[in-house]
Amino acid sequence: MDNCPFCAIISGEKPSRIVYRSDSVICFLPRKGEAYGHIIIAPVTHVEDIYNADPEILKNLILECKEIALLYNEKLGSTGVNILHASGLSAQQSVQHFHFHLIPRFDNDGLNTWPDLPGSSANNDQILEILTGSR
Repeated sequence: MDNCPFCAIISGEKPSRIVYRSDSVICFLPRKGEAYGHIIIAPVTHVEDIYNADPEILKNLILECKEIALLYNEKLGSTGVNILHASGLSAQQSVQHFHFHLIPRFDNDGLNTWPDLPGSSANNDQILEILTGSR
């Protein structure tokens, strides 16, 4: 994909710190991590977002998230992980190549990776009916 920074990393055009790579998945440290050990896990094949990702890509990525979490637990001593994702411009997706950010967590690390959302007064019964009524 033209102008995709992740595709440039995958093709070797752009330097990167690759932790793991297979035929289907690449895991690399971003230029500037948001936290200690922050890593990006992406498909080797260009897929824009979750809406366009086939089940095999999704399966491979989440399985690799588990492998990286286990590696971080063993090698870095992490005691938890956050897996973050955004699909679509309205979700603040900044790179149009499907990916996960995995943030290793440590006891008392002081991070708050959970968004401070305002809460919703939506009627959940109505939402349930909309989502399941037409199936």
